Amino acid sequence: MQIVYYPHPSLRFQALEVKRIDSNLRTVVRKMFDLMYEARGIGLAATQIGLPLRLFVINLEADPAAKEDEFVFINPQINKRRGSDTDEEGCLSLPKLFADVKRPEAVVIEAFDLDGQLFEMDLEELPARVVQHELDHLDGAMFTDKVIDQHRDYVDPVLKVFEQTFRQAQASGAYPNDETLINTLREIATSGGVPDSFLTANLAPPAVEIPAGLLRPRRGRNSDG
Repeated sequence: MQIVYYPHPSLRFQALEVKRIDSNLRTVVRKMFDLMYEARGIGLAATQIGLPLRLFVINLEADPAAKEDEFVFINPQINKRRGSDTDEEGCLSLPKLFADVKRPEAVVIEAFDLDGQLFEMDLEELPARVVQHELDHLDGAMFTDKVIDQHRDYVDPVLKVFEQTFRQAQASGAYPNDETLINTLREIATSGGVPDSFLTANLAPPAVEIPAGLLRPRRGRNSDG
């Protein structure tokens, strides 16, 4: 398992509900946390590892030792939104790209945990931003779809670099074509669970080199997910 980069079809795939919580799903969740920590992120959605199921994980401390701060959201749903706030976001599927996004400042979200128990959280500020960012991933949306107008001209050229790199890897045969990737996503999504074959998949994303002149410095801690 690896984090996939834009424009992998999984990042635009409408994830389907998890139908079963089993050992394979628990293995994937643990690996998601590991990948998230390796990338120094605070959230990761299943679609970001090519798994088209409604599931994401967060740890706002980004600390592997802080197990009490690890949360798993299975089949999440936001029931209430309040206020408005604009802040910087990043994405582990678009490393080094940061831009401002306007979102509701607070949300009430419900989901199931790994024990199949329903829970609810009333979140504000960064926690609210992170769960909205991750839930967007499950709906096939990315933070770059929602950046403020002032950052659009900066974001689009960086996206083009990711797109060109990905397509070149496909053209060379180093990465599967979109049709193959989408067929695999559909098969997994309709099953509602994690197949054994997914646990051994380890196709690394194409390495992306972004010209320094296209990057802007991040302001500080943001919702990398």
